[in-house]
Amino acid sequence: MSTESNAPHPWPYPSHDSPDVARLQSRLPPLLSVIAGMVDVIGFLSLGKLFTSHVTGNLVVIAALLVRGGPPNMAQILAVPVFIGAVGAVWLIAKAFDRHGLALARPLLLVQCLLLTCVLIVSAIYNPAAHPHGLMAGVAAMIAVAAMACQFALLRLAVPGAPSTAVMTGNLTNTVLSLLDTLSRGEPLIEGANERLQKTFELVVGFFAGCIAGAAAVSWLRDWAWSLPVVLAGVAVALVPGRLGSIRMTSGR
Repeated sequence: MSTESNAPHPWPYPSHDSPDVARLQSRLPPLLSVIAGMVDVIGFLSLGKLFTSHVTGNLVVIAALLVRGGPPNMAQILAVPVFIGAVGAVWLIAKAFDRHGLALARPLLLVQCLLLTCVLIVSAIYNPAAHPHGLMAGVAAMIAVAAMACQFALLRLAVPGAPSTAVMTGNLTNTVLSLLDTLSRGEPLIEGANERLQKTFELVVGFFAGCIAGAAAVSWLRDWAWSLPVVLAGVAVALVPGRLGSIRMTSGR
């Protein structure tokens, strides 16, 4: 007992936790990609054509408005600094927990789940979709942007080797290249093409499925459409074994 508490564990986790870590690394990114697709399309359809996770899209709109003129969409403009601030806040939370790697996954997933729950509460009470450019729509949009910023930062901090779960351009490129390498009879251009193909293909399919489910939820559930990503965010929290965090905290001492 004392040996386990005093000796540092191998990085990132003890060998007996390797199956849990491997399962988490394979299951978490596809699930997060579904959540990202849902949040992006629900926000786009109900919160004034705002991209909650695709910051590049908001930058394009801002640039177009600056050059060509037109009524500014304050939510799209505010989304960029809010995203930056939320990423910084996640970094501060990670520092406060004093954890590294997958030990950060559970607390950061809890933060994301709480933020999405706040979006659901605001939507259910104030019906921001009825006034997509109003104040409460803007509030809901910024909370959703913060939730997606948390997801981006979570992956970079907790699963640094994972592909993006919200920006599909790179994943689609990797999928096509890996597929061509897999089908080619010659020397592959990309190392580990089969494994890369499986991972990126799952993310692209997951994101697209999330978009379809989110669009259907807006049509059928309206303001309660946000309940779908909230439920999936809760599932993501449940995927992470609680002992991962306690192991890392013990080894850090």
